[in-house]
Amino acid sequence: MILDLLVYLCIGVFSGYIAGLFGVGGGMIIVPALTLSFTLHGLPSAIVVHMAVATSLAVIVLTALSSIKQHHSQGAVRTDLLRLLAPGLVVGAFAGAWVAKQIPALTLELGIGLFAWFVGGQMLHQNLNKGKNPVADAPQSTPEEKPYSTPIQSGAGLLIGGLSAIFGIGGGTFTVPYLNAQGVSIQQAVGTAAAAGLPIALAGAVAFMLFSPPPGLAVPHALGYVYLPAFVGIVLTAVWAARLGALKAHQLSTMQLKAAFAILLFVVGLVFIGKALW
Repeated sequence: MILDLLVYLCIGVFSGYIAGLFGVGGGMIIVPALTLSFTLHGLPSAIVVHMAVATSLAVIVLTALSSIKQHHSQGAVRTDLLRLLAPGLVVGAFAGAWVAKQIPALTLELGIGLFAWFVGGQMLHQNLNKGKNPVADAPQSTPEEKPYSTPIQSGAGLLIGGLSAIFGIGGGTFTVPYLNAQGVSIQQAVGTAAAAGLPIALAGAVAFMLFSPPPGLAVPHALGYVYLPAFVGIVLTAVWAARLGALKAHQLSTMQLKAAFAILLFVVGLVFIGKALW
């Protein structure tokens, strides 16, 4: 039990820092780490990934609160966009948790791994091509921002919330590139994604607590699919680490932040795909 606690504390430090730095909630670190930890701990193989996803969402509720405070102090949370996204995020996350319960573990792992590679490749492509077109990259006056369409943002929130709950992440993997593609700066996209992670994680975690594992697969010290010892151990270190990561995010340039985010996605994608295939 002591060794398990030390593992959870270490996962908390790394995932919390990543959560604050990239606005991704830390789930892309927590889920693979807990999947491995739960497997070694001897939890039922049929639900280890689902428990990792559920526990990750529960942790993100608290790390998101810590990260939001720091990003908000830097003026990086776009509350106008968050209000439009939030209803879809909540509904999508609750529905996504139910869908995740029905999906085989290996399919979950392969899906998030492939998507992580796709998003990482897109962001790396943007970095590599920046500066190759002097006319396109030349400073231009900022156009007047047009009102965002409520139906489009609600639909985007529904999709982001659903996919995030399925994979046990705070939504930054989807929200950051989505907002960045709409012209939101990478720092504001990261800050807003961190804030968006709160309704996603809260709705998803509650749903997983309400859903019960199949008969015969219930795990001691678990609330639904949320494994409480892991939740407590990770939270003890992840919350303060998230604040450190959020501070660092505002010290990096746009290109540095995008490159680091892309590398993170490639590594995580490799972990998920490798586990699913081998």
